[in-house]
Amino acid sequence: MKTWVFYAIVSMIFAGVTSVIAKMGLVGISGELGLAVRTVLVFLFIMVFAAFTVPAASLGTLNPANYLWLGLSAVTTSLSWIFYYKALKDGQVSTIALIDKGSILVAIVLACVILKEQITPRIALGGLLILGGLAVIAKK
Repeated sequence: MKTWVFYAIVSMIFAGVTSVIAKMGLVGISGELGLAVRTVLVFLFIMVFAAFTVPAASLGTLNPANYLWLGLSAVTTSLSWIFYYKALKDGQVSTIALIDKGSILVAIVLACVILKEQITPRIALGGLLILGGLAVIAKK
């Protein structure tokens, strides 16, 4: 197994666990407060992680394009988290997590249009299956 595939699987597992424990953490508080506390803790955890894994010399390799695209990514991540937590506060984790994973379809299309990645028959079929699953679970 390629290393990046392993990392993606570990990410998937933690993302699934995150939704359930976040819902438990929102009991008695607003989604906004929960997200704010979570974000501060994520920041601290990532900074400690980076301090031990990122060589200080690599900071000099950052350029304006890195800051632009990573900054835009921070904005879209923040908006995603804000609306995810608003949904999580009142909805069912299983449905919200599935709808959120519909972002895969957005990523596939944007990767093709912007990054010029090829949509193979395998990717197209997988995307259609995800869309079908999304429709089945989200329908009341």
